Amino acid sequence: MYSLARSLLFRLDAEKAHGLTLSGLDLADRFGLARALGERVEAPLELMGLRFPNRVGLAAGLDKNADHLEALGALGFGFVEVGTVTPRPQDGNPRPRLFRLPEAGAIINRMGFNNAGVDHLVANVRASRYDGVIGINIGKNLTTPVEQAVDDYLHCLHKVHAHAHYVAVNISSPNTPGLRDLQFGDHLDELLGTLREAADRLDRDSGRRVPLAVKIAPDMDAEEVALVARSLEANRIDAVIATNTTVAREAVAGLAHGDESGGLSGRPVYEASNAVIRELRRHLPELPIIGVGGIDSGEAAVAKGQAGADLVQLYSGFIYRGPALVGECARALREPGH
Repeated sequence: MYSLARSLLFRLDAEKAHGLTLSGLDLADRFGLARALGERVEAPLELMGLRFPNRVGLAAGLDKNADHLEALGALGFGFVEVGTVTPRPQDGNPRPRLFRLPEAGAIINRMGFNNAGVDHLVANVRASRYDGVIGINIGKNLTTPVEQAVDDYLHCLHKVHAHAHYVAVNISSPNTPGLRDLQFGDHLDELLGTLREAADRLDRDSGRRVPLAVKIAPDMDAEEVALVARSLEANRIDAVIATNTTVAREAVAGLAHGDESGGLSGRPVYEASNAVIRELRRHLPELPIIGVGGIDSGEAAVAKGQAGADLVQLYSGFIYRGPALVGECARALREPGH
């Protein structure tokens, strides 16, 4: 059924098809049909002080404003991450800015943190009847200088803390100029130290602990991953999300849209993501890792777990395979030893 819908949707512009699909899911949910599209696999896991119904989540980027939280949550995900959200609304980059590469099972996007602002997202989360684990992914506005980025992250953290089960700090999108500079050296320590202090204070004041996760890029060598790991540990970060999209293009050279600028996701980022996860696990044997990048089958989800991921997230694979992929991955990761 999904393959038929996909064949029709893939004839449309990618961003238009994305919007139509989400609207269709909302309609199905309104009539109580969305749950029938997915499969609820129970394989509970306690991590970061949270109880996840299963290990498979939806990655940030698909529902930037939490406009579709209930419909997406009905598809069997163990958790849903919304965002990336910024303090002020912004349109993002000019269209077209989303491209499919079916031959590679990939997507290139240069959306540029298009979102309706943190207040809109918070209002949607508060109004939602979704009762699962919600991660809220936060970022900085395009017009905020990198030197003042911490102010945007602090603003969002304060706004979302009361409404998130965990907060993800996005410092790795390739579509906001200068953002990836925050992954290294003094920039990273200053940002994470400031956010850790603010999160601790919010936790104390609310009497509720909200874990802090950091989302990093796949485009790092082993030495750079080691430096990031050291900073995560020093600043008592609760989890790491590995990884975001890649700027590498070797895997899609010569394909239609393969030379478009932006972040490449899907199958081409799979091995790079796994390599980063293995390095993180080597340096941080106890830190929860959420693995994302190129999962398009239950076997790929299991391999991500074997690399060191405790939880996984879907994005491009979900676009290509549909809701069936959620249950397939959750069942595979439920098996003993996984």
